[in-house]
Amino acid sequence: MSGKVKSRSAANADSIAGGVSCDERILRDIHQLYTEADSGLIAVAQSVDVKLLPPRKKITVMLMGNHSAGKSSFINWYVEEHIQRTGVAIETQGFSFVTSGRKRESLTGNATLHLYPHFKPLQEFKGVSEYLSTEICTSRQKRFSLVTFVDSPGLVDGDMKYPFDVDEVILWLGELCDLILVFFDPMGQALCKRTLNIVECLNEKHGDRLRFYLSKADEAGGESDRQRVMMQIVQELCKRPGLNKCGFDMPTIYIPYPNKPSRCVNQIEEVCRTIEKTINQTVQNTLNSLEKDCELISEAITAKLANDRQSSLENRRARCKSCFLTLLGFCIPLALLALLVLGTLSKELLDMALGHQGREALSLYLTPIVRIFDSLSGEQQLYCCSGLVFVSFLLLIIARFSFRTQPTLSGKQKRQLQEKLEYIQEVVKTKKKNLYEEYLRQSVGDHDMNL
Repeated sequence: MSGKVKSRSAANADSIAGGVSCDERILRDIHQLYTEADSGLIAVAQSVDVKLLPPRKKITVMLMGNHSAGKSSFINWYVEEHIQRTGVAIETQGFSFVTSGRKRESLTGNATLHLYPHFKPLQEFKGVSEYLSTEICTSRQKRFSLVTFVDSPGLVDGDMKYPFDVDEVILWLGELCDLILVFFDPMGQALCKRTLNIVECLNEKHGDRLRFYLSKADEAGGESDRQRVMMQIVQELCKRPGLNKCGFDMPTIYIPYPNKPSRCVNQIEEVCRTIEKTINQTVQNTLNSLEKDCELISEAITAKLANDRQSSLENRRARCKSCFLTLLGFCIPLALLALLVLGTLSKELLDMALGHQGREALSLYLTPIVRIFDSLSGEQQLYCCSGLVFVSFLLLIIARFSFRTQPTLSGKQKRQLQEKLEYIQEVVKTKKKNLYEEYLRQSVGDHDMNL
């Protein structure tokens, strides 16, 4: 299976005309704040060496369980379209993504990974790419516009061989999924060890995402039969130390059919409420992440501007130090040259050049140095001059290294950073506040918002 795209007619095209929900609009607007080409948060963050990932516009719900547990049937019921193949046989051979879109399409192979770039690491699992597919339908029933279902292969024990390491792939997907629904089929291999082993591993890291359901509960016989099946499943689960926890719940669900009434309690709406709750929590987490990312970018920009000011100050100090050492390094040979020249000139020439008072003042300062210099022997005078010249060169070398400065921002770059900081503080944070208020107004009245 390659990246081939198979077109189908839209079975539910009219439903796409429905209005966009508030949660969907909020997630879409936040995603746009991150991904705008020039002023998006990702582009702004990259300019200050901060890496951000755009939030997803939908939650990801993975369904897992033994084969014929009703996973695909539940997806079809939720979207109210026949998307996934169902049956007693193992119909789902690979991983199938089911999501809403503008047009009914089926994507296979690499096309799926292009649609979901955050799932591209799946290519590292040998053989998985050929068993990935995506079903796009136009349904907007329930909260499907905010959900991407991941239908996993039916799990069995024994000699059944999968074309890839199904256990590792499910565990990897569990890292990215927001919700994991585990279906136990009372008529099939509800106590499949492979299923229980994977559930135990998922529970170690993502126990808060796991939800357990007894599917096809209407086919389990009478109430006593259902209770016995549930007891067996719960006992098997509780044998696993990681799954033996307080408050364990396993609602009974089945697909309702008008022409097939059943007295069994059907809690399938509980699954819808769980998905709804996950969506609401995701919206809140996305809004909170937006605020945290704004603070992170603002701190990075502020720190970069502060470091630039500190670098500019240190550069000025380095230049002053270098100028002083350079001046001192040139003064020593100039002083020796002046002493040599003045010593060879007659008093009459000095009077003509400096005047009588100038010559007297110069003699006052140079006489001690001349006397010390005259007290030395010729060899000592040579050594002294050589030493002074060496000190002069040493000072010039030190001045050269002291002149090294740190790179600083140009005036244009500082203005751009300041503009980005103002954009984050005034535009993005204001937008985030408005989106939060819009989200809360779904639950509380305007008078509560003004408190």
